[in-house]
Amino acid sequence: MTSSTKVLDGGWGWAIVAASFMAQFLAYGSPQSVGVLYPEWLHTYQEGKGMTAWVGSLVAGVGLIASPICSACVDNFGARPVTLFSGVMVAGGLMLSAFAPNVQFLIFSYGIVVGLGCGLVYAATLTITCQYFDKRRGLALGIVTTGTSVGAFIYATAQNELIVLYGLDGCLLIIGAMALNLMACSGFMRPLNMPGYYLKQKAALERNTEEQLFVKPPFDDLKIAVGSAATTPEKPLTVKELLITIDAKDLSIQTEKKEGHLAGLAIVKAIKQKQKAYSKYMQSLYEILQDQEMLAFCIAIFLFSLGAFPPVLFVEDVAQSGGLIEEVSVIPLVSIGAIATCIGKLALGILVDIKWINGVYLYAFTMLAAGLVLLFIPITKSYVGLQILTAILGFFSGNWSLTSYITTKIVGIDRLTQAHGILMFFGGFGIMLGPPVVGWFFDWTQSYDLAFYFSGICVLLGAFILFLLSLPCWNRRPSENDKPEVQYTSTCDKVASVA
Repeated sequence: MTSSTKVLDGGWGWAIVAASFMAQFLAYGSPQSVGVLYPEWLHTYQEGKGMTAWVGSLVAGVGLIASPICSACVDNFGARPVTLFSGVMVAGGLMLSAFAPNVQFLIFSYGIVVGLGCGLVYAATLTITCQYFDKRRGLALGIVTTGTSVGAFIYATAQNELIVLYGLDGCLLIIGAMALNLMACSGFMRPLNMPGYYLKQKAALERNTEEQLFVKPPFDDLKIAVGSAATTPEKPLTVKELLITIDAKDLSIQTEKKEGHLAGLAIVKAIKQKQKAYSKYMQSLYEILQDQEMLAFCIAIFLFSLGAFPPVLFVEDVAQSGGLIEEVSVIPLVSIGAIATCIGKLALGILVDIKWINGVYLYAFTMLAAGLVLLFIPITKSYVGLQILTAILGFFSGNWSLTSYITTKIVGIDRLTQAHGILMFFGGFGIMLGPPVVGWFFDWTQSYDLAFYFSGICVLLGAFILFLLSLPCWNRRPSENDKPEVQYTSTCDKVASVA
């Protein structure tokens, strides 16, 4: 295989960028514009808004909460097979949703199955892009991650038209069929480095081959068919059998030479080594959360996700239930918010690179502005005003692009992967809880006013906590006001979260 240093920052890498962009476009188009589907589900299943909201909250939150598992799958099996499998999950989940008899089934098919598939796509596309780019990694990741916003913008209008033409079931079937193109995108994801699972198989195979060369093989392996002129076992058959069985027999290979209690001691030693590694990992997570600024950032991410995500799901129903518009507009509010989020990601990413701007305070400011917008939504009595507020909220929701930079500033590049996983857990947990809570407020009061006041207060509280606990008087580290010079390494798992 060609050396990775010769193919970085160009060549086939741009095909990877195009394929990854399309993968995120196809996977996240429907989940990011789920607000268009939400009123249809309410009308079809006649369930409460709180129960129905679980569908949209799970499809967005499950992928974030399961991000460590998704990343482990990519590390072990590679981006291509993971993207291929995720295409089956996303397409299958969408098509199953077309035949959902009730909301409970929809929660499983659309919320969990599609959500996990999207999480796998996100991890695979970022990982393969990191492998192909070094100096231009930021640009490449920026192009790839805009696929979610562009997908939300286009899918919101497309799903609206498909529902008019073919109904809700036909819309989901067509969107699911389009998601099958994820398998075509996976074909472009040629790996530069052999994934961990295959490296383990290869190492075990080489070790076993050396043992067969220098150690007398068992009697059964020396049996030769009658009439055969060969005196050595068939190598292709041995290699194939080893590749199939080596993973299950990895521990037995290490202990097969030992007898009695020695083999048991080897097994106990291996288990203790695993336990030691897990204990060290948990200790590292505990040390990360001991940092006051990091803890404040986690709380802020949770409160922001809890309060700012529900409008993505409910904004169309807010307009219809308030009598501002009879049906979904040609350009839905979800589309306006999606394109504003795309612009916000780029603009805030440029601002945080300015030396005298503190990333933590910039994030707190975006939360303050978003919280104020949420408080203004209940008192808005015109559709144009709701469009403007949706655009402003979408712009400041682009602050997700700041998370990796702020995390690096707080914990350093060496702990970026673990800290980012913690942040995604808090964010995913908030996203999962937010829409059901807002839906329950409506079921209780028959109005969205109290729900959005609650959401706005949550976001403002998060901004206050982040700003207060990040003041210089609390800092224990010297020269914290100086912006760190972040040098990303070629280790993909440390930079995959930069977007």
